[in-house]
Amino acid sequence: MTQLAEALDDATPMAEGERRCLATGEVRPREAMLRFVVAPDPELGLVPDIAGTLPGRGLWTSATRAAVATAVERNAFSRAARQKLRVAPDLADRVEAALARRIVDWLGLARRAGAAVAGFEKTRAALGRGTLVAIVSAADASPSEDARLAGPDIPRLALLTRDELGQAFGRDVLVHAGIVDRGWAARLAAEHARLAGFRGPAATAH
Repeated sequence: MTQLAEALDDATPMAEGERRCLATGEVRPREAMLRFVVAPDPELGLVPDIAGTLPGRGLWTSATRAAVATAVERNAFSRAARQKLRVAPDLADRVEAALARRIVDWLGLARRAGAAVAGFEKTRAALGRGTLVAIVSAADASPSEDARLAGPDIPRLALLTRDELGQAFGRDVLVHAGIVDRGWAARLAAEHARLAGFRGPAATAH
């Protein structure tokens, strides 16, 4: 028996909203993890379930590139499913792209709901009015412009590219956006936290 298997055998029971990572044995809230399912079509094999809504038994890993890569290397998905699965060797890259796409979609919904504003000036105006609850900046945003948007205890989410941020607002590129609704900000922060396991820090307060 491997050290990981022994650790899983000795692990304490999980709470209702927790799941155990196939790669590390770590137990975390399911919102902070990644779910995978076995597709009905054998050709599709293992499928990332980013939204957590697909039918079937979930196979879970921590939301990090290292955890996904380790699970692939150790054949952990097939062992957990008790069957040989087709698992894409670039699964971690596919998960990263899907997580980024999910955030882009959420930002698009926030824009249509009136919970997000686009552009430096509108974001700064929201900051001045006291309605800004989160700043979304492109990963390569200018530090000097970022400094002008700094606010006390306002988180900055800075993982998307200019192109990805632009897609959310129907533009070719976009560097800054502002979230003006706390519910939307909390949802986006949770999604950014998962993407951070693939791209870097999820959020910093200024």
